[in-house]
Amino acid sequence: MRVLEEGDLRIEIPDDVQSVEKFDDHGSHGLSHCMKAVDFIIETDSHIWFIEIKDPDHPQAREKDRQRFLRDLQSSELDRDLVQKFRDSFLYRWAEDRITKPIRYYIIIASNQLDEALLLSRIDALKQKLPLTGPRSGRWKRRLVEGCGIYNLRTWKGAFPEFPLSRISGRIS
Repeated sequence: MRVLEEGDLRIEIPDDVQSVEKFDDHGSHGLSHCMKAVDFIIETDSHIWFIEIKDPDHPQAREKDRQRFLRDLQSSELDRDLVQKFRDSFLYRWAEDRITKPIRYYIIIASNQLDEALLLSRIDALKQKLPLTGPRSGRWKRRLVEGCGIYNLRTWKGAFPEFPLSRISGRIS
């Protein structure tokens, strides 16, 4: 089993996953001066996963930063950043000729204040802004992204039990 860490969060990756890359690392990406990057890219047998992690409940986060994050989340300000990270990461992988499977974009937001209703509204907004299906004209022959989801710690654990997610500090969120 491999382990990915981002801040105070850890994801355990099963051994049968084909590849795992810390993508927003300066040594890996190399274009951080002009392109944003998702935190991790995971390749399974059938898909490429782009993973972005946000942790406003990090034990060392300041209260004013938590509140600003939640305001940005509720006002959809955060959507712009999430969309740009996806598009730049997609473009980077496309230029490498490494888009060989359908892509799924998963965002983990470790916040106790992220309830089911807010999760659903943010997922719907993100699907429109990526865009998930392309233009209504049907001119696109391929999709940019097959699916996307936004999860808190609890919903991630329910959706992906084979990819256990936990706090490094042991503090419960």
